[in-house]
Amino acid sequence: MYTILVVDDSPFIVDVFVTMLERGGYRTVAAYGGEECVEILKTVTPDLILLDIMMEPVDGWETLERIKQNPETKEIPVLMLTAKQLTPTEAQEYGIYIEDYVLKPITHRELYDAIEHVLSRKQAIKSDMDMAKQSGFDSEIITEYARLSKSIDVNKRLMKILETTYNFNDSKVRVSDEITRAIKSMEMNIKFQETRLQQIKGELAGSLPAKMPL
Repeated sequence: MYTILVVDDSPFIVDVFVTMLERGGYRTVAAYGGEECVEILKTVTPDLILLDIMMEPVDGWETLERIKQNPETKEIPVLMLTAKQLTPTEAQEYGIYIEDYVLKPITHRELYDAIEHVLSRKQAIKSDMDMAKQSGFDSEIITEYARLSKSIDVNKRLMKILETTYNFNDSKVRVSDEITRAIKSMEMNIKFQETRLQQIKGELAGSLPAKMPL
């Protein structure tokens, strides 16, 4: 059974998501703000953190940075769960830290799917890394493979959110030049990462299964 840490400064929202998760068969831990989240992580290591952004006095982004800058907690997957629309700046700045970004309101099924996607991706990448290590590949290239595998998947999901938020594919909607440039920059970065990942896959082909986690 997976343990999920739910972080929100609204007790009502925490209770709602704790109930949803427990119905889905997850074990839950509740934190009513960023400071409490950091304190709880000193003694509890959840399989995943659901972290709200709009919190006071410590917001979700600051809490996220504190989690990821701590060697003891940086590997815990964090899924941002919020009613706040994602901006291109946030996507670029925090994309390296998060596993996904889910907008409230959300259905039970959408929440479960998002969590299972994150956890299954993590397990698939770990499995490939273990096989590559057993085959004697250099640890640096294995680490790069893992980083790119996760980053490409996360950034593609963030791109879809941005395109929906700003109606980027609707010719009738005018999008600011700043937002357009930011999204184009993300697209180029994803393509660059995909090219590099294909090179690494070629090098690791002998040790990895035919079906890759992307």
